[in-house]
Amino acid sequence: MNLHTLLLEREAAGRPVTVGLIGAGKFGTMFLSQARLTRGLHVAAVADLNVTRAKAQLQSAGWPAEQFGASSLGGALKRRATHVTDDAQALIAHPGIEVIVEATGIPEAGIVHALGAIEHGKHIVMVNVEADALAGPLLARKAKAAGVVYSLAWGDQPALICEHVDWARACGFKVIAAGKGTRYEPHYHQSNPDNVWDILDKYLNIADRNSINPKMFNSFVDGTKSGIEMTAVCNATGLVPQSNGLSFPPATRFELAEVCKPSGAGGVLEAEGVTEVTSSVYRDGRDVPHHLALGTYVVIEGETEYARRCFKEYAMLPDTSGRYAALYRPIHMIGLELGISVASAALRREPTGAPTGFRSDVAATAKRDLKAGEVLDGEGGFCVWGKQVPARASLDAGHLPLGLAQNVRLKRDVRAGECLKWSDVAYDPADTAVKIRREMEAAFGRPNEGAG
Repeated sequence: MNLHTLLLEREAAGRPVTVGLIGAGKFGTMFLSQARLTRGLHVAAVADLNVTRAKAQLQSAGWPAEQFGASSLGGALKRRATHVTDDAQALIAHPGIEVIVEATGIPEAGIVHALGAIEHGKHIVMVNVEADALAGPLLARKAKAAGVVYSLAWGDQPALICEHVDWARACGFKVIAAGKGTRYEPHYHQSNPDNVWDILDKYLNIADRNSINPKMFNSFVDGTKSGIEMTAVCNATGLVPQSNGLSFPPATRFELAEVCKPSGAGGVLEAEGVTEVTSSVYRDGRDVPHHLALGTYVVIEGETEYARRCFKEYAMLPDTSGRYAALYRPIHMIGLELGISVASAALRREPTGAPTGFRSDVAATAKRDLKAGEVLDGEGGFCVWGKQVPARASLDAGHLPLGLAQNVRLKRDVRAGECLKWSDVAYDPADTAVKIRREMEAAFGRPNEGAG
């Protein structure tokens, strides 16, 4: 618990932790709003394809115009100012940058930037969980071999869940399940950027619809983001997916241990040691009270009578048997918390979660009947959603990873609900993301399903 002290030491030495942010979207802007106020931290550069938008985002996050007016990265480092550019590669290559924050949300871009950061000896905080789900285990292995840190992003739910799991195991508890909450109904898997408003308007008051990207928001609604994030958790912790992926059982915060335990013990899980996402909506459309829609959780087992008695005595949210108990965090603060990962990578050389094996995958799954010749439009679009599947099953079946289901043409008809395969699309084997994914499949051909 000494990150702040370490940051102050760097500040006192005149060597603040230097950061380059790639992607000035919502997550990146939230990080910027707090990074400016964090002693011992210096965001030296922000790279975004739209420089005008990036500068507007900095201004909206409270940055004075003179603070991000540096004409060069070298000048920004000398003046403790911030350089805004559209050249991410120059940012990555500059020797004055210690930590790269990748926040583009684009799988191929995330892979390219991570490889560049590793090549140039930079730590990388991978906000881009889409890239992590596609090839994170290989990127983390390459980073470790190069002596740099590859880290999941604190403030995003996967890193918080990893911390829950680490806490439980460090206390000697067996982890039964871990995950998060979301809003879910079965028909959400068919939602698209046009009709997603029918769902969003029920629980979000968005007056200006032009202020958000409906395709991005739809990836949260249609189940894709849950599959991506639980894949990141499995690959970082040693937990495994259930054979049919996530079932999204409705549960209040106080029912987590009752619901998220094995079916043999009265819960809904097929086994212990898995991920699950709970829903804040009952199947009949009613809202679940005291839900966990923005939070994270872990369910543990008390393996002794003494521990189970303590669960009850200390209000640890036990199930009715008293054998299982839950710990939860009600919210996550997205980019506002990201400085934890940056400081941990730079000062402790420790990630806030990182892949240790290839245990889970995200398969592109047809939202509707698709026809040969259609061009897939990727995450949150009209064609596919991302289903969490065991990595071994994905490799055996030749499933097409969701992160590669963008701008590729279908070679055959695919029925609604069917997982697509590599052989179903005309992909470019020379594409960087394709090559890295294929390299990962070869490197982890027998997925490691042991504890991380």
